[in-house]
Amino acid sequence: MTVVLTYGTFDILHVGHINLLRSARALGDRLVVGLSTDAFNALKRKQALQDYASRKAVLEAIRFVDEVFPEACWQQKTEDIHRYGADVFVMGGDWAGRFDYLAAYCRVIYLPRTEDISSTALKQTMGRQCAHQLV
Repeated sequence: MTVVLTYGTFDILHVGHINLLRSARALGDRLVVGLSTDAFNALKRKQALQDYASRKAVLEAIRFVDEVFPEACWQQKTEDIHRYGADVFVMGGDWAGRFDYLAAYCRVIYLPRTEDISSTALKQTMGRQCAHQLV
């Protein structure tokens, strides 16, 4: 059985997330997702619109995802690879090179991002629309 491991905040779920999860799952028999906790997001100076429990519930409902666990810090990835028996570590292409050190423990793959979609862009668009409605 090939276990694939990936990480993310998965805040505003969009087609880019689904494409990443589908492609990651296609690389193995089981997809395990490390979901950034609210505290970890705060350390990264990132604020999710939904809390951890809500984001986790959404991820668990996706057929490509077999298990979701909390990501509390950058350093836990090596331990997680061993804990979950990961054969493949997958991240979006915007992270290319950042996790190459994990190749000592498993195969590292960076998948291309879906063009013209991102959580940041969606949040900015929503913010502009809300501000425009207030005027």
